[in-house]
Amino acid sequence: MTISGWLDARRPAPPPALRSRIDLALAGSLEADECEAADACLRAGERVVDALLRDNATSRESAIDLLAADALVTYAFEAASERPAALSSLASSAMSRIAALGARVASSPSA
Repeated sequence: MTISGWLDARRPAPPPALRSRIDLALAGSLEADECEAADACLRAGERVVDALLRDNATSRESAIDLLAADALVTYAFEAASERPAALSSLASSAMSRIAALGARVASSPSA
């Protein structure tokens, strides 16, 4: 099954606008095998958060992106929970990677 098919099987299904934003973030990975879902979702979530932080996107118009980032990271952990041996490693990596996004923005000259 592909990541797209794996997402289709998630319940409850996200609202259509959110699913569209998730698909956009995962564009290059949607046809990858579902065994790559955890890493693909985490990477996509990171890209969305990074863009939000770089753009200082704090308006209501950014809400769908923030919701998509949250959903992507949640899906990453849902996928990882299907392979419990990798869950601890993903959690540690996710924490470090997401924290690094904030640190990078905080140390940028325009911060």
